[in-house]
Amino acid sequence: MHLRAAVIQTASVPFDSAATTKKVVKLILEAAAQGARLQVFPEALLSAYPKGADFGARVGGRLPRGRDEFLRYYDSAIDVPGPETEQIAEAAREAGSYVVIGVIERDGGTLYCTVLFFSPEGELLGKHRKLMPTAMERLVWGYGDGSTLPVFDTPFGKLGSVICWENYMPLLRMAMYGKGIQLYCMPTADDKDSWLATARHIALEGRCFVLTACQYLTRADFPEDYDAIQGNAPDTVLMRGGSAIVSPLGEVLAGPDYEGECILTADLDLDDIARGKFDFDVVGHYARPDIFQLVVDESPTPPVVLKR
Repeated sequence: MHLRAAVIQTASVPFDSAATTKKVVKLILEAAAQGARLQVFPEALLSAYPKGADFGARVGGRLPRGRDEFLRYYDSAIDVPGPETEQIAEAAREAGSYVVIGVIERDGGTLYCTVLFFSPEGELLGKHRKLMPTAMERLVWGYGDGSTLPVFDTPFGKLGSVICWENYMPLLRMAMYGKGIQLYCMPTADDKDSWLATARHIALEGRCFVLTACQYLTRADFPEDYDAIQGNAPDTVLMRGGSAIVSPLGEVLAGPDYEGECILTADLDLDDIARGKFDFDVVGHYARPDIFQLVVDESPTPPVVLKR
């Protein structure tokens, strides 16, 4: 069986969820016109990855402007489900495609870096919340828990997602391999040269297809009053992309692209997954459960439990 997949390298309309959603819908239909039945969008695309912002934070104190910056970010986040997810679901249905997309999810007073999964039937299948925000991300994003680590059965294989530097958590990768992931989606904000090596390693380790999508983002994409440490020249590149698709034996099938916004596609021979397992199956014949075992707690961990 073959599957045409796409990674969509694009930019948010930062802090404008309606405009970003409109852009996403257009790109879903464009990728579908190229035959893509699986589409992967970058981390935090809807509505922003605030690259270079510090939110006025200092050790032991916060500047008032930082609270206003957070307010803008909070107001531009989305509810799941909500109007934005309904529009993306409808676009996925019209495109006949699975869509995997990074969003900033608002839940109560907290924001989460979340990946959403949509089916070709226009259904919101579920979500994964980033377990460990990286460095300054912890200032504005909460932590996910084990209850949102889904891997979905599709006609093309088992579909799941691990976000950005979560991919440097070996136990999380192992948990996903244990769930049988075959279409491993890696929305990211990491545009370094080393990221492709990470994607290739995971493809080889998991004997799965890896689809990594990153934004191509410039200072001009942000409002004029955005305070980025990189400076205010409009053509300053804040995130340079590097999206790619990699086979289960580590072959780069598409990308990486560092030139601008684009749709990268590749035709995946899904039999390559079994071909790769021939000599390496990290949760099968290459495992040593007599020595090493991983225990995963998938129960929700709410801070308040009401008992009646």
